[in-house]
Amino acid sequence: MEITVQWIRTSWTKESRGGEAAARRNAVPSGFALPHAVAPFTHVIRMDERNGFKPYDSREEVGKADIQLREADGRLRVFPRVKPLFSLPPRPRRPPAVRILPGQWVRWQLNYRFSSASGIRDWSYWLDTFNIAYGPVNADVFLSEPTVLVDERGPVR
Repeated sequence: MEITVQWIRTSWTKESRGGEAAARRNAVPSGFALPHAVAPFTHVIRMDERNGFKPYDSREEVGKADIQLREADGRLRVFPRVKPLFSLPPRPRRPPAVRILPGQWVRWQLNYRFSSASGIRDWSYWLDTFNIAYGPVNADVFLSEPTVLVDERGPVR
C-alpha cells in the first residue's frame, strides 16, 4: 500500500515570538501540495526565522522521517518519535498511536523549546507537523482537513 509523509518543521527564536515576525510564523500552512513523485516518499519542508519562514522542500525516504509507521490488518499505525531529550514541554504521557484505513490521513503536531547546551544562547523553538496519508492520494491531499488530527503541542513559554 502507498504511504505518503509530509514533514514540516518550522523553527524560530524569541525574535519571532511577537509582532510582525510572529504573525508571519503563525501564518505558515499546516499542509502543502505534494511534488510529483512516486510513493512512498517523505516530502520534507523546512521554514525558519532567518529566511522569513519561506518554505524550502526536498524529498527523502519514508524511513528517514521521525515517525513510526507499521502496516497491519489493513490499517496503518502512525506514531511520531520524540527524540529531543532535553526539550520542553515535558511529555510524560503521550497520546496513543493512530490507526488509519486506506484513503485516510492524519495530521500530528508537536512543538519543542530548546536552550543551548551551555545556556549561553537564547531559547529556540520548533514546530513539527506530520501529514501522513495511507493509500493513493492526489497532490492536494494535505490542503484539506485531515481524517484524524492529533495536537500534541504544549506550553513552551
